[in-house]
Amino acid sequence: QVQLVESGGGLVQAGGSLRLSCVASTNIFIYDAMRWYRQAAGTERELVAGITSGGSTNYADSVKGRFTISRDNAKNTVYLQMNSLKPEDTAVYYCAAMIVSRTYWGQGTQVTVSS
Repeated sequence: QVQLVESGGGLVQAGGSLRLSCVASTNIFIYDAMRWYRQAAGTERELVAGITSGGSTNYADSVKGRFTISRDNAKNTVYLQMNSLKPEDTAVYYCAAMIVSRTYWGQGTQVTVSS
């Protein structure tokens, strides 16, 4: 059973930074892609950033230039560095691992940005 555990969320003022971590119970190099999603209250879950097994990255337009996704295969960990945070970034952030047709999810970590 694959387990993904997120951490690093919290309360931060607008303009501040946070770094989220997602630790997997398996080697992450086996996954086609690792992604961060977020879900604000009353909205649908949306893709924030992704990184493939080859290291290619993609970002939602709303976070480009502010967020950076990275991975450390030796630590089985994916990171999301979030800078210049805005109140609209407030959400529960989820880590996801994709392999073939399956997606595994973490339990989420809350990020709250105060104005």
